[in-house]
Amino acid sequence: MDTPKEPEQQVGGLAVEVIETSSLGDRSYLATDGEVAVVVDPQRDVDRVIAAAGRLGVQIVLVLETHVHNDYVSGGLELARLTGADYGLSAADEVPFDRRPLSDGEVVEVSARMRVRAVATPGHTFHHLSYALEGQDGPVGVFTGGSLLFGTTGRTDLLGEQHSEDLARHQHASARRLAANLPDGAQIWPTHGFGSFCSATQASGDSATLGEQKRINPALTLSEGEFVEQTLSGLDAYPAYYAHMGVQNTSGPEPLDLREPARAEPEELRRRLEHGEWVVDLRSRKAYVVSHLAGTVSLGLDGPMATWLGWMIDWGAPITLLGESREQVGEAQRELARIGIDKFAAAAVGTPKELAADPDQVRSTPTATFGDLAAALSGDPNGLPAPEVVLDVRTNNEFGARHVTGAVHVPLYELKDRLDEVPTGAVWVHCGSGYRATAAASLLEAAGRTVVLIDDMFDAAAQVDVPMTGGS
Repeated sequence: MDTPKEPEQQVGGLAVEVIETSSLGDRSYLATDGEVAVVVDPQRDVDRVIAAAGRLGVQIVLVLETHVHNDYVSGGLELARLTGADYGLSAADEVPFDRRPLSDGEVVEVSARMRVRAVATPGHTFHHLSYALEGQDGPVGVFTGGSLLFGTTGRTDLLGEQHSEDLARHQHASARRLAANLPDGAQIWPTHGFGSFCSATQASGDSATLGEQKRINPALTLSEGEFVEQTLSGLDAYPAYYAHMGVQNTSGPEPLDLREPARAEPEELRRRLEHGEWVVDLRSRKAYVVSHLAGTVSLGLDGPMATWLGWMIDWGAPITLLGESREQVGEAQRELARIGIDKFAAAAVGTPKELAADPDQVRSTPTATFGDLAAALSGDPNGLPAPEVVLDVRTNNEFGARHVTGAVHVPLYELKDRLDEVPTGAVWVHCGSGYRATAAASLLEAAGRTVVLIDDMFDAAAQVDVPMTGGS
């Protein structure tokens, strides 16, 4: 379970605790004067936030949302209910539940020593607000949500491509408004940009001040036209489950339910696999390739499992979780609940041998490095099936930047619906590091294909003389 990021940051007599959700690339924040606290953009599993407040000995009196989130189900409404705190979000967002509507320039006096000021920063969404945190001597930082991130900004196409250019222009103006109205020493506390697909481009760094961003952030160094062009040209696909997050957050998410799913016995698992249901192996890919049940999909908890499962499945499809322990299944439940998947067909715990109804169900996957691929392409597969197809399952932008010459490209999130486009013959599949390729290999194996998993860093390919196209 992701925990508060230590240590807390001390600024102007106030403390700001970072609560990291690394699996989704997001952060939530708890700011306190030592007695009361304000929470910004909490994830759905608010027990982490309540635990942080309890450890610090502070009372949560205000919960704020910078925007209606598209990449996770918010815990803000439930946190406010549980703590009795005010729940603040943009007055322009129409919602069916009680909240404190906030507008540009409005100041909330949290205590005699701490207040927050709403700043309209449209761009990531039309009604986006940032919140300047002010101590007794003035502003000390700003919670920027999906506006100004570390070295980039939030993407501008989540409300539809027809709005992306208009929102990109707003995003440029909003970043400059923050830079003009807050001191250079003000800390920036963004929600997105730590691997989240809500980021327009890859963020850089772990902390920053406005002054530092003025030197490196494209929104603050490029003209409006240059920024818009760069932002729009860099946008790639984003997870399909995003389409469901805004709807849930606008209507008011249900409280979190982490009760254990029904336990599936081996015969039930076999039946579900035979019906083509999603049976997800949560172990690491290293464990998966050694031994797994045929037909299962590898999405280990050592990577962004929730993002890729949420992206690949048909929404509402039955899911069965397989783990080495009850704790592993519980961790997967928590991660998936953050994106609104909280009802499961079943779960099972044990080794593949223990979970198999028949010994023939247990399989292994051959693995290779890019060095092995180079040798195989030169005629020496070293006992592995000769590569008749090299399949690249990275994103469009990754493939366009550089790829193995002659590789077939099908992004992982499209693979289950495009399996018939993968040419016949033995498939050597790769991604950027091995995680997505393992998921792809499991899908290909389930479809009856002969697969070799390239479990290696993509940067190694050029170093071992694999023929490459693009790049330098």
